[in-house]
Amino acid sequence: MSATEEQEFDDLPDLRTVDLLRRGLAVSPEIKQGLRATVLLGLAVVASRLTVPVVVERAIDNGTTGATGVDFGYIFTIAAVAVGTVMFGWLGGIWAERRLVERSATAIANLRIRTFDRIHALSMSDLNESRRGVLVSRVTSDAEQLTRFAQWGLFVFSIEPMVLTGIVIAMALYSWQLTLLVVAVYLPVWPMFRWLQRRQLLAYDRLRSRVGDMLSSFSETLSGAAVIRVYGAEERFGAQVGVDIDERYRARIDSNKFIAGTFVVGDLFSAVAFVAVLVAGLTQREAWNLDAGDVVAIMFLVSLLQQPISELSEVLDQAQIAAASWGKILGVLDRPVDVSEPTNGRSLSAGPIDVEVENLDFTYRGGEQALKGVSVAIPAGTNVAVVGQTGSGKTTFAKLLCRLADPSSGAIKVNGLDLRDVSGPSRISSIRMVPQDGFLFDVSIAENVMMGADGESSNGESSNDESSDGESIDVDAVRSAFKVLGLSWWLERHQPTEIVGQRGENLSVGERQLVALARAQLADPGLLILDEATSAVDPEIDEALTAALKRLAEGRTMISVAHRLSTAEAADLVLVFDQGQLVEVGPHHELVDRGGVYSELHRAWIGNTRAAR
Repeated sequence: MSATEEQEFDDLPDLRTVDLLRRGLAVSPEIKQGLRATVLLGLAVVASRLTVPVVVERAIDNGTTGATGVDFGYIFTIAAVAVGTVMFGWLGGIWAERRLVERSATAIANLRIRTFDRIHALSMSDLNESRRGVLVSRVTSDAEQLTRFAQWGLFVFSIEPMVLTGIVIAMALYSWQLTLLVVAVYLPVWPMFRWLQRRQLLAYDRLRSRVGDMLSSFSETLSGAAVIRVYGAEERFGAQVGVDIDERYRARIDSNKFIAGTFVVGDLFSAVAFVAVLVAGLTQREAWNLDAGDVVAIMFLVSLLQQPISELSEVLDQAQIAAASWGKILGVLDRPVDVSEPTNGRSLSAGPIDVEVENLDFTYRGGEQALKGVSVAIPAGTNVAVVGQTGSGKTTFAKLLCRLADPSSGAIKVNGLDLRDVSGPSRISSIRMVPQDGFLFDVSIAENVMMGADGESSNGESSNDESSDGESIDVDAVRSAFKVLGLSWWLERHQPTEIVGQRGENLSVGERQLVALARAQLADPGLLILDEATSAVDPEIDEALTAALKRLAEGRTMISVAHRLSTAEAADLVLVFDQGQLVEVGPHHELVDRGGVYSELHRAWIGNTRAAR
């Protein structure tokens, strides 16, 4: 994949922070539910914030004047009212924040699920163009970065503007002249914040990209740890991981420069405003008809301005992080799904499936054409081998038959129906694919095999066993699948409850393929596609696989992508691909006698086999 293509998938949408946050909230509607009630609760917080300056002003102007000097009854009364108001505001703030925390947690969880579902709905073009670590970071790191903003930042955004408005109004009630002075002092803050905001968003976008790169490096090096150690490449890959960590570190430092500047700006102007009010209040007290309590109250209110401005500055930092993270996630959610299920899909009948391919073309999004004008008819029940040099289009052809992507042009018909018109459940149950590595999950052998039954046992009987997540496992159905394939001896050696490890690493390559074949047998599809299912195995497993494949082919259409031409020798029909084109079709013996591409491949394979012996 070119750098341009990766950048296209990973770039931040061309939107302002506010627009990104608005779009982010649109895809996370749970956050906005009940937000109005939360804002109303914020009014209690506003009242509690304004209580202390008002009480101080009243105490100075009304509680310390008169013949008696100090009116303790009055002061105690307004102090009690102040305590009650503050407590009410405190409880309201706790309630409001709790509501936001609950809703934001739900929203982030649902956003992770939607992003995960969208990643799995993307075509193989999208997945081939993206590093796995980048996609993982979308549902992990990027989603996690939204949590603090959703739980705390939105609360501040909801409450602090009201607090600021309330403070300014209260100041104006005491002295409009001093209020104008404070506003004039703070006027330069807005354009400075806007300047910092634009640069901070770009810095956080770079940071989120570097986090994805770092996770990709971690994932790749951990997955290939054994190979790295065997070849003594620790220093090389360690250096690359170090580079990715360093780039992430530098991106983080760059992004922190702007938030540091934001805090300094807020503190600076708060201090200037406080001094300005003090000087103007003392020098212009008589001219502006100010009482001592008025000046003190405004000074308190100016000091109160620092908290919402500081918190908004910090939230601005969180908003940049959230906008960058939401932008990355939106890049996934906005990615068009090339393969969409039909509204009223047709169903495939049980039994072997016939396949008809008409003028099939497929081009990857990067512009590389993988298949050109492929046309072939495969009768139901045929055992087909697909051969060709590496990069000839074999695997792409197999994936299109499973509808992991749709053709750029042309059509694939199964039992006379366009594959795009077949319903998803019917296609999944009737067409199955066994990948080259026989991918297994980190659960037991039985659980991996039962995945082929779509959660139901093949014989309809309930099971007495449970999987690691509590779902029932029909061990009898698993044993039956191995027995049909002649692999009971292998299952007795390992037992259904044996945990296979991540990606099946506790088993050999060939053993993983045996489990994958048992999974396919349990699924009982009408069309089974094998992608290099007999590659890289030891002699004992090779013999077992060959026998199992013969049994597996009975009663269904089977298409095998194969490098080893022994598979083609046993097939009813051989499809020969070369540079994305289907160049030869026919039985093995006819193609050998024809002296074309297949004959050359077969001759080279025979020579390599003899040399290996």
